[in-house]
Amino acid sequence: MDFHVSLAGRGDLSVRIYRQLRDAVLDGRLRAGERLPPTRELARRLAVSRNTVAVAYDRLTADGFLTGRVGAGTYVSTSLPATKPRRAPSGHGPRPKAIWRSLPPPDAAAAQAPVYDFRVGIPDAALFPLETWRRLLARELRDAAGFAHYGDPAGHAGLRAAIARHVGVSRSVRAGADDVLVTQGAQQALDLLCRVLLSPGDRVAVEEPGYRQAKLLFASHGAEIAGVPVDGEGLDVAALPARTKLVYVTPSHQFPLGTPMSLPRRTALLAWAERADAVIVEDDYDSEFRFSDRPLEPLQSLDRAGRVAYVGSFSKTLLPMLRLGFLVAPASLRDALRHARRLTDWHGDLPAQAALARFVDEGLFARHIRRATKVYAERHERLVSTVDELFAGRLRRIPSAAGLHLCAFGEDGTDLEAVAARAARNGVVVQALSDLCGGFPAPGLVLGYGSIPVERIGDGLAALDRAWRS
Repeated sequence: MDFHVSLAGRGDLSVRIYRQLRDAVLDGRLRAGERLPPTRELARRLAVSRNTVAVAYDRLTADGFLTGRVGAGTYVSTSLPATKPRRAPSGHGPRPKAIWRSLPPPDAAAAQAPVYDFRVGIPDAALFPLETWRRLLARELRDAAGFAHYGDPAGHAGLRAAIARHVGVSRSVRAGADDVLVTQGAQQALDLLCRVLLSPGDRVAVEEPGYRQAKLLFASHGAEIAGVPVDGEGLDVAALPARTKLVYVTPSHQFPLGTPMSLPRRTALLAWAERADAVIVEDDYDSEFRFSDRPLEPLQSLDRAGRVAYVGSFSKTLLPMLRLGFLVAPASLRDALRHARRLTDWHGDLPAQAALARFVDEGLFARHIRRATKVYAERHERLVSTVDELFAGRLRRIPSAAGLHLCAFGEDGTDLEAVAARAARNGVVVQALSDLCGGFPAPGLVLGYGSIPVERIGDGLAALDRAWRS
């Protein structure tokens, strides 16, 4: 390995080498069993005599820090107690802007999967056609020359064309390949829109309750957040405040309530945006999984004034780890968004984008959606029937015919945050409505069914019932 040793300062050179290697072992930078460079090689790098390095190695070996293996080299001893890497000094270093200090800490990933997993927005990894994906990705990686240069900030041309065709057929979105920007998930699409549209102090209207991560992102850009109530028809357009520059909505499957926005509300929102010279961000995050009813037209397909930016994601339909999403933007924003993408991370993983383009073009994505929808529909039906039976009088379920979760309001005054905490201690992970929506006052639970098999739903809800009653 290439290990840095500083020879600055005064004193015996072999002593300085000894101390630096010893300190690296003690604080974990050199791990047990790790091979050190031969004395001749390290001496050449440091421009010292080989004997100087050999003296340091001999002393470290005598003290038990190193061990020699005949014909194999010198290694860090495996008999030393385990160490933790040394942390950089905290002191009084630079401080982030106030907005970043006010945000809650990032959610830590669970150390292990819960026994009963009702988390929201997590698809079933077992449904993902991994072998097919591996074949497609390997095919792209064999063409190394095709990815030897930086690519278009908008993303792989084939994938942009495939996305435009897919959303055009499945969702009636009016877009060509040049209108599509491939992103690292929907969250990056929102971030890029913030960068090209918002200045500190601009007002952003969000659904209340609504997607918390979007609210935090807008706030991180210095926006003033205005919560707008949601009822059975979706966002209350009449409640939109003056001077709103951007409205973020989930009209196809409102997050987290699950209700769709009615057609009168959609047309009213579009008319309002044109009058207010505002932008609508339409997050169509999981509309592919629909179990009944024909979905209403997206706002983007109804828009005639170029006011709607349509955001989609493959994280819910395929796997979150792929970090692939897209943005269909009005023509007036296209160039600015490409510049913003180039200045932030230039472009995403081009081999993965090329593989996804083939996945879509060969009909494999549509096949996956059909298969997964049948599985999720069965889970949705089981969850609905069990909640209605087991929690009658305690939870009022909100009707939902799409997506990977359902929401229910509490009716008996129980502290549902406490219920969720007690359930988690028993291996049942459910999410309180207030946790997902940044303190939404109405008590409720949001139950995801993307990553729990249908045969475990009944047992999981029974365990939740026991936590409720304990």
